[in-house]
Amino acid sequence: MRRTDLSMGQDDDANEINLTPMLDVVFIMLIFFIVTASFIKEAGIDVNRPDAPVTETKPENANILVVINANDEIWIDRRHIDPRAVRANIERLHAENPKGTVVIQANKKSTNKMLVWVMDSTRNAGVYQISIADQG
Repeated sequence: MRRTDLSMGQDDDANEINLTPMLDVVFIMLIFFIVTASFIKEAGIDVNRPDAPVTETKPENANILVVINANDEIWIDRRHIDPRAVRANIERLHAENPKGTVVIQANKKSTNKMLVWVMDSTRNAGVYQISIADQG
């Protein structure tokens, strides 16, 4: 009987499951997922945001103010301007003050078409520093 008792004790040791290799595999998989997750780039577009101090500072040079009222009328220097003449007027004012920027003040009831027209005319006049303000 003693021999069977000894043999049963040896069988119990042999029947145990060794968890060390499984823990090694799980640890390696965890490291793999952490490393690969840090290199995944999310879909979308990159947006260049201005720093806060840049937006808070006011340019020292005089700005060219373009106003679009609720009836889509364009006003520059308190004069009513035809939409086709916006480029010429901005070119003239920009020649007088080359470091000035263009500020477009559009009414909430004005159309986006007119705003885009003024922005395109400004860019065609060679001025690329454009700000948009809300008139209300």
